[in-house]
Order: sequence, then C-alpha cells, then structure tokens
Amino acid sequence: MKNILVLNGPNLNLLGKREPHIYGSQTFEDYFEQIKFSYPNVVLHYFQSNHEGQLIDKLHEIGFLYDGIVFNPGGYTHTSVALADAVAAIKAPVIEVHISNTFAREAFRHHSYISGVARGTIVGLGLAGYQLAISFLVNE
Repeated sequence: MKNILVLNGPNLNLLGKREPHIYGSQTFEDYFEQIKFSYPNVVLHYFQSNHEGQLIDKLHEIGFLYDGIVFNPGGYTHTSVALADAVAAIKAPVIEVHISNTFAREAFRHHSYISGVARGTIVGLGLAGYQLAISFLVNE
C-alpha cells in the first residue's frame, strides 16, 4: 500500500473562504475526505502550514519514507529557493500542484522555483489537480 502526502503551503487553509472566484468555495478538508474515499488502497496524509520552515521540515521528515508528495507551495512557489532545495534533496517524487492557472495571473506568479526540481507540475485545473497528481503517483 502506497503512502502519499498532500502538502499545502501558505493561505491554503483559507480555501472555501479566500477568493472563491479563483479557488472555489469548497474547503480543502472536505475535498481531502472525498479524495481519500476515491483511493481506498492508498494511505493519504495531509499537512498544511503557513510557515516555510515547517514545510521544509515536513519534506525532510517524510521525503525518504513516503512513495510520493503532492505539493502546493502557494506563494512560496515564486520565492523559496529553500523549498526547492528541500524538494531536490529528498527521494520521494514530488508533483507540484496549483489550483489556479498561475500563468494567467500576475507576472511574478509565472516563475516557480519548485517546477525545476519536481517530477511534474499541474496548474489551473482547480482541486482536480490534486487527484490527477495522486493518480500519477499511485500508478508510477
């Protein structure tokens, strides 16, 4: 049985409340319950933090133990060399996910430090991007 972590960065704890025209009105916790139901033969874990160091610590903690990580680094995507270094340092494959199409937004969101070290990137497909990433990791 595979172990996969879904790791969310800053402000993603506000899904369902924050800018619903961009991110939708469903909370991530509700969506995560649906995902778990869809993958009964996978052990799915979830962690969210607004703090860069906690995200790095989580990547270090599970990056050599789990079979994969679905990572939405939020705003740190565009600013954190440290998170990119943490992703590059671990063994578990990482799929970067973004709910919105970052390339259709402000210019500073067009660059990702994570994409170059991730196995793949999914952008702009809403919450469905998480499920696509999990499917990829399950079938890898």
